[in-house]
Amino acid sequence: MSVSLYMDQHIPGPATRELRRRGVDVLTTQEDGPQRTSDELLLARTTELGRVVVTEDYGFRELAFEWQRAGKEFAGLVFSYPKQTTVGELVRDLDFLSQVSDTDEWRNQVLSIPL
Repeated sequence: MSVSLYMDQHIPGPATRELRRRGVDVLTTQEDGPQRTSDELLLARTTELGRVVVTEDYGFRELAFEWQRAGKEFAGLVFSYPKQTTVGELVRDLDFLSQVSDTDEWRNQVLSIPL
């Protein structure tokens, strides 16, 4: 049981590095391709990859809510409140979530952290 994560460009690099050090499967927007793409295309891409997207972007979170209301499938989204969540809290919560849940549980879900 584990969840693969996809960090958008808003997530601090130290969080990604620490999650990887802990063995969490993480891919970043920068590693995956063009950094400038619409949130809609990015949400579709993360769904295609079967990865839960992690973001601090309020607009991205609202898009996920729109997809929920429309019944449009997506792999899941974790929203981290910018300037309210420390890197340590982000790492702790994502590490925990990646270990205690699986990809199917995340389908069409939006969760805000810190937990």
